[in-house]
Amino acid sequence: MDRYLVVLAGAGLGGVARYALGTWVMARTGVRFPLGTFLINVSGAFLIGLLMTLFTERMHPHPNWRLFLVVGVLGGYTTFSSFEYETLQAVRDGERWMGLLYMTGSVVFGYLAAWMGMLLAARR
Repeated sequence: MDRYLVVLAGAGLGGVARYALGTWVMARTGVRFPLGTFLINVSGAFLIGLLMTLFTERMHPHPNWRLFLVVGVLGGYTTFSSFEYETLQAVRDGERWMGLLYMTGSVVFGYLAAWMGMLLAARR
């Protein structure tokens, strides 16, 4: 039961962080491109690459840390379902190129961010 509570606590923090950062970015930029979600997904990918490499190759923390940080916090923080909906909505609104740019950019930059996080964590 304690594992579920660890994930629950992390997901709550991650969700609040996602909401706070997403609204802050959108309030500051005011662009139609969903930049807040984009930045959240890329930074989440970086952090997942970093933490998973640290946890599996360099450190061996208690398993609850992985559940709390990766499954909980980053699971609540990253916004893949929001990404999918925003891409669909852009296409439905006739903004096919913005939807394509958003989808491609999120996947490419998310992959690169996860790779950079892995490289950073693997440095000796």
